[in-house]
Amino acid sequence: MNPVNPLLAHDVTGPADGPALVLLHSSVCDRRMWEPQWRPLAEAGYRVVRADFRTCGDSPAAVAPYRDEQDVLDLLDSLGIERAAFAGSSYGGRVALLIASRHRERVAALALLCPAVPAQRRGPALQEVVDAEDALLEAGDIAGAVELMVDTWLGPSADEEARALVRTMQRRIFEAARIPAADHELPEHEADLGAITAPTLVVGGAHDVADFRTIAAGLPHRIPGARHTELPWAGHLPTLERPAETTALLLDFLRHPKG
Repeated sequence: MNPVNPLLAHDVTGPADGPALVLLHSSVCDRRMWEPQWRPLAEAGYRVVRADFRTCGDSPAAVAPYRDEQDVLDLLDSLGIERAAFAGSSYGGRVALLIASRHRERVAALALLCPAVPAQRRGPALQEVVDAEDALLEAGDIAGAVELMVDTWLGPSADEEARALVRTMQRRIFEAARIPAADHELPEHEADLGAITAPTLVVGGAHDVADFRTIAAGLPHRIPGARHTELPWAGHLPTLERPAETTALLLDFLRHPKG
């Protein structure tokens, strides 16, 4: 493993000759957030790749400056994947947007679930969540910060199994973030979203924080040809809130990306 740019912890499943599909997780989760989807997507014929970003799940902390989008591209290169569809949740959506805007030839389709965007500026609603999280972490109350994240990011449809999984993933990330070496990500930068050529579906959640509902509704005005739908039952993590419905939504888009 290259210590400067290690491969991310990842899983690959599905037919080797199937169209590639890359699943990118939220910053409060790791690749396990796709547990309900990745096997059904593979059974539908896709070669599915799901990976952990640095300090998340089983991926190591960074030891040198890095960018998540380059890590993902390096992983795909190592797997011999030149072009793929991408499904990105929240922060994973931000990473997918960076790849789609700068490496258009690598992206066949783009499904964005309650996405963040490059160089995102926080509105009052998101800033309130961040301030509360910071206060709990500064006080050493990791358990309290974890519960804040679970309550904030999961909508009313999430069952206790989903809440327990987010709890586990978020705690792991908080604990990993305390390692000094983890803080090597290069600063965020703008992206020309108007340069994206891949068919794009943007999904919002009616119970999500206002910042993300606004982003989802606004992206079709920034990405040529993008479609937007808001799920009336969803919070910020629909893959875990109503897994079967989210899987069906993704499959329908991937089979008919241009509508």
